[in-house]
Amino acid sequence: MKGPNFRRTMVLIDNAIQLSKMFGFETCEPGVFAMEYILCIAWQLVDAILDDEGLLELTTEKLSQWPMRPHDIGISGGALGEQRTETFDRLQKTNTSFAVEIIKHFLSHKVISRLLSLAREGMTSQWGSFIERLHLLTANSFSLRGSTTSLEVIKNWIGRNHGQFQVLKPKRHKWRRTTLTPGVGSLTLWIPIDMYLEDCVDGSVAATNSIEILSGLVKALHAVNCSTWHDAFLALLIASLRLVQREREPVEGPVPRLDTRLCMLLSITTLAIANIIEEDEICTELGNLCELKESLAARRSDLVSSLQALGDYESLLVPPPSVVSAANQAASKAKMFISGRNVSNRFMDGVDLHEREINYYGNMWHLIVESCISRNLLDTSAYFWPGYVKGHLNQIPRTIPSQVTGWSAFVRGAPLNQSTVNVLVSYPASSLAELKKIYEVAINGSEDDKISAATVLCGATLISGWNIQEHTVNFVAKLLSPPVPADYSGNGSHLINHGPMLNAILTGISSVDCVQVFSFHGMIPELAAALMEICEVFGSCPPTISWTLKTGEEISAHTVFSSAFILLMRLWKFNHPPLEYCIMGEAAPVGSQLTPEYLLLLRNSKNNNSKQSPANPIFVDYFPKLKLWYRQHQACLASTLSGLEHGTPVHKNVDALLNMMFRKINSGGNQSFFSGSSSLSSSSVTGNEDICSWPKLPAWNIMEAVPFVVDATLTACAHGRLSPRELATGLKELADYLPASLASIVSYFSAEVTRGVWKPAFMNGTDWPSPAANLSMVEEQIKKIVGATGVDVPSLVVGASSPATLPLPLAAFVSLTITYKLDKASQVFLNLAGPALENLAASCPWPSMPIVAALWTQKVKRWTDFLIFSASRTVFHHNNDAVVQLLRSCFAATLGLSGSSPGTGGVGSLLGHGFGSHFSGGLSPVAPGILYLRIFRCIKDCAILAEKILALLMLSVKEIADTIMRRDYMSNQPNSKLKSKNLARYVQSSLHTAMERVKDAAALGATIVWLSGGSGLVQALIQEILPSWFLSVQDLDQGKRGKIVYQLGGHVLSYLVVYSSMFAWGIDPTPLSKRRQRVMNVHFEFLGRALDKKITIGCDTMMWRGYVLGFLGLVVECSPCWVLDVDVHRLKRVCDGLNRWNEDALALALLRRGGKEAIGAAAELILNSG
Repeated sequence: MKGPNFRRTMVLIDNAIQLSKMFGFETCEPGVFAMEYILCIAWQLVDAILDDEGLLELTTEKLSQWPMRPHDIGISGGALGEQRTETFDRLQKTNTSFAVEIIKHFLSHKVISRLLSLAREGMTSQWGSFIERLHLLTANSFSLRGSTTSLEVIKNWIGRNHGQFQVLKPKRHKWRRTTLTPGVGSLTLWIPIDMYLEDCVDGSVAATNSIEILSGLVKALHAVNCSTWHDAFLALLIASLRLVQREREPVEGPVPRLDTRLCMLLSITTLAIANIIEEDEICTELGNLCELKESLAARRSDLVSSLQALGDYESLLVPPPSVVSAANQAASKAKMFISGRNVSNRFMDGVDLHEREINYYGNMWHLIVESCISRNLLDTSAYFWPGYVKGHLNQIPRTIPSQVTGWSAFVRGAPLNQSTVNVLVSYPASSLAELKKIYEVAINGSEDDKISAATVLCGATLISGWNIQEHTVNFVAKLLSPPVPADYSGNGSHLINHGPMLNAILTGISSVDCVQVFSFHGMIPELAAALMEICEVFGSCPPTISWTLKTGEEISAHTVFSSAFILLMRLWKFNHPPLEYCIMGEAAPVGSQLTPEYLLLLRNSKNNNSKQSPANPIFVDYFPKLKLWYRQHQACLASTLSGLEHGTPVHKNVDALLNMMFRKINSGGNQSFFSGSSSLSSSSVTGNEDICSWPKLPAWNIMEAVPFVVDATLTACAHGRLSPRELATGLKELADYLPASLASIVSYFSAEVTRGVWKPAFMNGTDWPSPAANLSMVEEQIKKIVGATGVDVPSLVVGASSPATLPLPLAAFVSLTITYKLDKASQVFLNLAGPALENLAASCPWPSMPIVAALWTQKVKRWTDFLIFSASRTVFHHNNDAVVQLLRSCFAATLGLSGSSPGTGGVGSLLGHGFGSHFSGGLSPVAPGILYLRIFRCIKDCAILAEKILALLMLSVKEIADTIMRRDYMSNQPNSKLKSKNLARYVQSSLHTAMERVKDAAALGATIVWLSGGSGLVQALIQEILPSWFLSVQDLDQGKRGKIVYQLGGHVLSYLVVYSSMFAWGIDPTPLSKRRQRVMNVHFEFLGRALDKKITIGCDTMMWRGYVLGFLGLVVECSPCWVLDVDVHRLKRVCDGLNRWNEDALALALLRRGGKEAIGAAAELILNSG
């Protein structure tokens, strides 16, 4: 190749036999040409053997693409046919034997065989055809049967996993039953799953699809852990069971309850598994459909084995009290199937299996299996698994209820009367057919039936119909955007005719658990788009548009608007200052970017990628009224109110609202108390006026006036013209009249509390309520909760001479919230006000949130645990050092460091058992992982987290090196002196153990980075923080163990980058975001420049080398698709640097995965290395 005439010869040969054209390469490079030429010769030899033995017609193409016979090259075959003699046949057999020997030589030769296998990456379609011929040859060729050696060589070459580069990784772990029970330190390989699941149920709304994220997470961990799919599926199922068992009886409050956790286990987890098994994978490089089918069959088989193994974890399978009946019904279904009873799913409608005399021994295992069966992941053969059915088969009711009730009756045509609706609301639909039936009624039924059907859909079917939940959320979302009737000719929107049904749906899905269900299924963008249209339409209608339901309840356009608007506000952080997502950008907390524009962008993108006919895109500009309010809202957050001109319609509306809010104070024609401060005057209003005197304005007109109304009332209170009690009463009057106004009240208070211009309110029990009665108790419980982290809690109790204070806006909002009763009617209000109050108090100086908790615990004692835990989180909001200490506790708990005894650590130590007083002794110290997952969203600048985690990782590496080596040294030293042979074995064992532990530390650190800052923080870590860290001098010397510390340091950093990148962008060929390509290119550019010595690395050489080799090795082994994202010039530059390090094998593995553009460089490397 280095000869002066090689290129000319290469071009002549390529032009003669058209190799580049035949194999699909646009240019003819030396390396590519060598690979093409070798493959061409081998292929022709294989085709010649197949043709000689009459096997060529068995190939897919039925013929060879090479000239094989005389007529192919213009020679008449007639004369040859007449001369076909015994000698000719013998010569043909000899030629065939020679061809077999040449193929054997090719496949045995180191360089030639590697060049042939390289064709797999660059010529996938041709490679598949070539391999098909080799398979045909080994299975049917008589010539090969006579040469056992050649046959074995070809078979071994076909079966060899070409191009795989082995990196140093821990041995594959097997599950051990004793390590998976709650509270016992377990293997930490799968902790990212536990942390992600726990993060999902904290009440925050995510616009992403949990199914896709969870399936991607499992695939990433399966790859990097070198595990079987059996282990991966079992890990996912056990993590989901731990999630349920961690809070079997969650605390009361406006937070997700057990239903949310059950949804994650019985719906999202099984859907994620289905996504993994049934995904449309691109065939592996062989392009062999049979191989794909085998791969999918293997995954399904591993799922079966993992579910069978799951039955052994009895402590995790104990059902919470609320699902005992459902578990028993699932177990009874299997028992009756085995007995041969032909009964429908609905044979036990209305029968309480919770208290039946017959014990069906149902547990969570039966519910999980039923969830898998419903999604065609299993069949009914699962009922025959050993131990699945317990008890005697004669414990089955001999008769089936003669009168079928509930869903079966409805499907058979029973009317939707009140008694039927009550049953259907209480019991979930069990099949898609039942679900479709009720949906058809909601679309085409009478007006009353539509309301009833909508109520049913939002009942138990939505919350606990786990087996069909993905269909239920889609049907509910569709009902919120009903199609325009073909015969509709009205001037207004057709949605107005659906007002009662829409209100039924909005009321039905308003609970915290329902919103979480929509969030898990990735339906938030669609839900937001539907809500925006409803708000636009009904907010433009006067309240005189109303409906009277058959129950006698009257609802108006204001009612529908408020229900939709409050729900819409809960889908994005409307009350957070724009600072978070405008100025902080990538460093903003996860979720703070959820704006209306972003939600619509996600909705449009999802529709464009839909396999069904895409819907038209939707933009905020389509909703002018909503857009106007949104701009006013943003202006209110950004600066103080201004622009209210006297005599304008808005000014008149503000006057009218103030008159009605404070009509009792204004009775008798007294001059308004607002006129001095806000230039607002009131006409005389008598105290006898009732609700009918409220202005008949469309909701958007009222919403426009609300900020000015609240500003006037708060100003009047600050100047003493309005008492705190009158302030709270007036605001409640406004919120009762138009509940949606609460959102504007919240946004105004959230903005004002950050300005620091209001005087404090003294919570002395005279003007404002006093927290003194409960403050000491709150302080004691907070210290108990955070006690395990070592964080100091500032004192809350103040002297009698200096009562507790709160910023005036916060005091006003607390006073408003405690005027509401804790009942079902106030639930919609509390679902919005609760998180808003917590966020508002958390942004105020310490101890605002503990004071709020003390005030609320006086009103609602059963919320005590929730309120105190919320208050304990603010300890970390105001102290970055406390956050670092909490992170340190997370690492120590997971890894069993800092004095922990051997065997401790893992999930049990990191996440514990949740929190609450349902354990003996009341509130207990909360595990550090739970605390962190509940506080990180309030960390204002997540960028520091990555830097702190790097420091904690290095600290953990030093502790691991010291602990492991000392422990192993003592256990391997019976005498005072070790023999040199045992010493070498000891060092190798210790290093391997230490590498396992630092990998666990990296997994934890990467999970924290990913959950806290999302892909933006991962990008900052890889592009900015880590390069800066490498360029600076890092002193990690530990005396005699210094070299090992540096080696482990490089190892842990490589895993940190790979883990965090996997979590953020996945390992599939199509990334979750285009950001992956950009980040990988930047990082490879940094690596290439450093390897070229264009930049000087400041850290230890051993650490740098360990990082580079570890990172690139993991990319090759676990996420080869990333290499395709890298520009080929950057890739070649990195590989050149590896060659200078004598790491030819790793360089070749990288180039092989670099696509067609890198094939030439890979071939040249093979030829040069010999």
